[in-house]
Amino acid sequence: MKQSNIPLCSRTSSAASFLLLLCWLGLSSAGVPDREPIMLELEGDLNVHDPVLIKEKDTYYLFCTGGNRRTGYVPIRCSKDLHHWQLRGYVFETLPEWAPIEIPGTRGVWAPDISYFNRRYHLYYSISTFGKNNSAIGLATNKTLDPNSPEYKWEDHGMVLRSTEGKDDWNAIDANIVIEDEKNIWICWGSFWSGIQMRKIDPATGKLSAEHTTHYTLASRPRKAEHKTPPVEGAVEAPFIVRRDGFWCLFVSFDLCCRGADSTYNIVVGRAEKVTGPYFNREGVPMLEGGGTQVIKATTDNWKGPGHCAVFREGDQDYLVFHAYHGQTGRPYLKISTMEWKDGWPVVAPLP
Repeated sequence: MKQSNIPLCSRTSSAASFLLLLCWLGLSSAGVPDREPIMLELEGDLNVHDPVLIKEKDTYYLFCTGGNRRTGYVPIRCSKDLHHWQLRGYVFETLPEWAPIEIPGTRGVWAPDISYFNRRYHLYYSISTFGKNNSAIGLATNKTLDPNSPEYKWEDHGMVLRSTEGKDDWNAIDANIVIEDEKNIWICWGSFWSGIQMRKIDPATGKLSAEHTTHYTLASRPRKAEHKTPPVEGAVEAPFIVRRDGFWCLFVSFDLCCRGADSTYNIVVGRAEKVTGPYFNREGVPMLEGGGTQVIKATTDNWKGPGHCAVFREGDQDYLVFHAYHGQTGRPYLKISTMEWKDGWPVVAPLP
C-alpha cells in the first residue's frame, strides 16, 4: 500500500493520527490482523512427515523425513505456488557413511532443517533409533537447490553433535538453525528427556563454535524422576525459532507423534527478548516449566496430531508448515496455513 501520497493532516489529533496510521498498516487499535489466516488447499505428493520449507528464485523446496535404501534419503518436493507439490528426488543416495558407524542400528535420516548462510544452503539432519537418545545431528551443504544447475551437489560434512545414552539427558535430533546475524548463528534441537537445547555454531564451518561453548536449555516439561525416557507429560520436541516484532518466538511440539490417528501432537509457542531465552508463554509461564501458548491442535476427527512445524516467511506473509495425520488412514500429510499475528502472538487457521 502506498502511504507517501496520504500525508497526515495537521488538524488531526495525535490519537486520531495514530489510529489512522494503524489503519494504513492494516491493523486496528486492538492489534487485530487485517487478514484472517487460511489453510492452503494443497495438491500432489503430500505424504510428508517433519517438513521444512525454503525458496530459491521462483521455486519452493520442501524437505522432510523419509526414504530408504531403494529410493534414497530425505525427499525433496518442489512447487511454484505453494499449492501443487511434486517429488523431485532425494538429498542422499545412501545413508551418510558415518551414520551407521556412529549410531548402530539406524536405518533412516530424520527431521531435516534447511537454511542459507555463508553462500551455501545448509541441511542439518538427524540420525537415531526410535525411543533412544543415542543420536546425532549431521550436516550437508549445497551451493544451489536447483537440480538442473551444474553447481548442484550435496556435500556431507559429517557429524555436528551427538547425545549418548546413559550420559546425556537430552536427545540430539530435530535440529533448527537460527540466524541472529551473519556472525551469530545458533543451532537448537531436542526431543523428550530434558527438552530443547541450544548451542552457538561457527558460520564458516556450520559446526559447533569452539569459542562460545555455553549450552542452553530453552524449554522442558515436568516428568517423573523414574522415567529416563519421559512419559507423555514430558514430551516436547521439534523446535523452530523466528524473530517477530522484537521478540524471539520458539515453536515446539507437545505430546506424541508417529502413532497415526492416535497421535496427540500439538504446537505451542513462547517468546523471549534474547534468542537464548528465557522463553515464556502468553500468561508468563516459563517454557522451562512446561509453558507454551497453543498455536494449533486437532479439533475434529478428520485430522490428528498436527506438529513438527516450520515457519516460512515470504514478504510480509508468514506461513506455518507442518504435518498432520489423516483421521482414518493415520498417514501423515503436509499442511500449510497462513500465519497472522495478534498482539504479538501467532494465529493460524484450524484444521478442517
